[in-house]
Amino acid sequence: MTDKGLADPSERSSAKHDRLARFYRVVRYLQSHPEGASPDAIASFVGMSRRTVYRDLQALEGEIGIPLWSEDGRWGIVEGAFLPPLRLTLDEAVAFFFAARLMAQFADRYDPDTGAAFQKLAEILPPVVAGHLARTIDVLASRPADDRQTRHLRLLARAWAERRIVELTYDAATYSPGRPLRRARVHPYLIEASATTRAIYLMGFDESRGAVRTFKLQRIVELALTPDTFEPPDPAVVQAGLDRAWGVIADQEEVQVELRFDAAIAPLVTETTWHPTEQVTREADGSILWRARVPGTLEIRRWILQWGAQVEVLAPPELRAEIGGILGAAAARY
Repeated sequence: MTDKGLADPSERSSAKHDRLARFYRVVRYLQSHPEGASPDAIASFVGMSRRTVYRDLQALEGEIGIPLWSEDGRWGIVEGAFLPPLRLTLDEAVAFFFAARLMAQFADRYDPDTGAAFQKLAEILPPVVAGHLARTIDVLASRPADDRQTRHLRLLARAWAERRIVELTYDAATYSPGRPLRRARVHPYLIEASATTRAIYLMGFDESRGAVRTFKLQRIVELALTPDTFEPPDPAVVQAGLDRAWGVIADQEEVQVELRFDAAIAPLVTETTWHPTEQVTREADGSILWRARVPGTLEIRRWILQWGAQVEVLAPPELRAEIGGILGAAAARY
């Protein structure tokens, strides 16, 4: 039994999923009636009360961000609010299903836009696969919401699509305690998700720094669109930056990283290509020497630490000292 006034987590998750599914039915009905529809007609279609339909219409605008119009008692979707229909083969839809599963693994907050997208995908999948996706939606719906992050992501998506410059206030104190907030005008080049840090990043040209910088979405305190536009860079240049990065951070000075992996885990390391610049040399004792050039060591540090005592940092010396210090401090705790 649950305490009075406290809903069971599974019940909250189910309620969110049901609400999301209802939103989708309302949208689908409005899409099939471009001339608009009355709340009574919508209520009849979704099997809910007129009062619930009014609440859903307000939520579609306020929470999901779907532009609606209302005139003479009829409601409709503003023309051009949706992208053209996407026709997928089964194999293509399953590829999106994999993306949904990965998203569920790293997302620690509920995003209504992600949930709505997966709900639409479930509608076109075979029942067996759709059932698994429905459970993925339940997992996402069980996470707490972050209204500020959702709002900022929507603004960034719009800025990215419309090539609009954004002004933001950024908090970098996580890695540099005591650093004050800073303002920046940024040209959004790319929005990228990282499964490693379970976060979303903005990559763009920072006018105040005169260079491309990476901003973690969770650290953006304030964000606003400006009317100013920018000329995007060559897509190949942006992709080249991503290819250089270990994860998403490509704006640091490149360093040569050299590691030695024990023979016991050498097969596990070599069965995956971890970075496009990597070079692997097998030693007579079965161990391997692994080399790659990466922008900074912040992201690769996490990867090195996951191998524990079965990897040794050979270069650069600063990284060797850092990893040694971390492992030494950890050993002292035990």
